[in-house]
Amino acid sequence: MYDKSNQQIDKLATFSDTPAPSVTRILYTDNDVAARSFIRELMESAQLTVREDAIGNIFGRWEGSEPSQGVVASGSHTDAIPYAGKYDGVVGVVGAVEAIKALRRAGFQPKRSLEAIMFTSEEPTRFGLSCIGSRVMAGDPRVAVSLANAVDEDNVTFTLAANRAGYDEAGDNLQSVAVGNETYAAFVELHIEQGPLLEEQGVSIGIVTAIAGPASLGVEFAGGGGHAGAVLMHLRNDAGLAAAELALAVERHVLESGSQDTVGTTGTVKLYPGAINSIPRNAQLGIDIRDIDGSRRDAVVERVRATAHEIAARRGVVLQNFTVVNQDPPAQSTDFVIEALKEASEELGLGHKMMISRAYHDSLFMARIAPTAMIFIPCYRGYSHRPDEHATLEDMANGVRVLALTLSKLSSNWQAPLE
Repeated sequence: MYDKSNQQIDKLATFSDTPAPSVTRILYTDNDVAARSFIRELMESAQLTVREDAIGNIFGRWEGSEPSQGVVASGSHTDAIPYAGKYDGVVGVVGAVEAIKALRRAGFQPKRSLEAIMFTSEEPTRFGLSCIGSRVMAGDPRVAVSLANAVDEDNVTFTLAANRAGYDEAGDNLQSVAVGNETYAAFVELHIEQGPLLEEQGVSIGIVTAIAGPASLGVEFAGGGGHAGAVLMHLRNDAGLAAAELALAVERHVLESGSQDTVGTTGTVKLYPGAINSIPRNAQLGIDIRDIDGSRRDAVVERVRATAHEIAARRGVVLQNFTVVNQDPPAQSTDFVIEALKEASEELGLGHKMMISRAYHDSLFMARIAPTAMIFIPCYRGYSHRPDEHATLEDMANGVRVLALTLSKLSSNWQAPLE
């Protein structure tokens, strides 16, 4: 059974814009559309009732005997950032389908309906907005404006890209994608850890108790520029040096928070005109700050903002832009879903540990509309978002087994044990 799942993951990896072992699969591109078709085929072969919403979230449902009691769902994403690996997100999609197939083989009869989900565009690669599918499902009030104004690096709008991929109503029918709080009785996402702790500690299963919320910042400095040889150092107002100083300040302010759960990254720096013999007259930074404590994260954001103004004034450049692109609140996992995961792990004889996720996932938004938790499995050296990302067949099998048993509990009349 699990060998077949591995073959499915390998097959999905062939739908890539870059050569193996890397995987690049960007929203609404030809390879993304091909991957979607493959996932629909997997769901159909598992005898699930398949549907797709206006922006391409794909759902495969096994109707339960008490469908009015809400759906128990599991899933993740299949899009991949440039030169990534083949397990991020994909394990959670293929794993959800395999877990439901395992329950069918075991003769399980669900009371609450079970559903596997493939979410559209968890990665922000093409339009700068993460978790588009789950974000819209959760009814994020800002998403319609963000997508209406979104263009990719080729100046293609979100709506046009969606239309070209076959989603003709994507720009006009976002409201139809949103689901009510009564739709899902529970949601569980299976995912590689993307960190080294489980592998280092020899633990099979991570049970995620909280997901850090990201704040994404766009910052732009404008200076005078000029010839690298002709402008004396004391006469310069170098936008590039302002950017470099702010990047270091991000690190400093994050460390000053006093918590290892606060992390910050200056992931992009673009200098213009971008010539070795020209003083940068414009610098643009993309900054990511995240934490499981929203107030602590937001305090760091404000310190970075104040420092950006101070740097601009001291260096004689203009802070042309300081935009909080998004500032999503963190999510807390739900106690009874955590208990179901703990019980399933123990019944299967698998060691587990409680942990947080500093990476965001579709679960961050599903937690707004459903009781939610996540399963982490080990990955090689914690590597992710790189071609050598790897999860063993044994670890993936353990994750699917815990997921299947947890789904069976949440679909039935199981109750969490009292403290």
